[in-house]
Amino acid sequence: MRKRIYLIPGGFILFILFFTVFGERGLLRIYHLNQDRQELQKKAEALKADNERMKRDIEALKSDRRYLESIARRDFGLVRPNEVIYQFPHQQSSVAANQPQPQTLKK
Repeated sequence: MRKRIYLIPGGFILFILFFTVFGERGLLRIYHLNQDRQELQKKAEALKADNERMKRDIEALKSDRRYLESIARRDFGLVRPNEVIYQFPHQQSSVAANQPQPQTLKK
């Protein structure tokens, strides 16, 4: 009889604790929601920074002729009249292909 007196309230307390931790509005769910919120805030900040950068680029494209020229040269390969462009092969890839690989000596 004495055990039953302790088991009923103990079971009731365990039932409440289970739903407090693992329920739909439990502590575990709140923890995951907070993590999601922090990730979304980081993404929003990154998007705001990208947006600001794009706004600066738009303003530079509208007003800065040197910036516009650099974009045309870099992206489209445009050159001025009587301008000569020199293109050199990549040294690292051609040299690495022609060099023999070092060998280890076995004793």
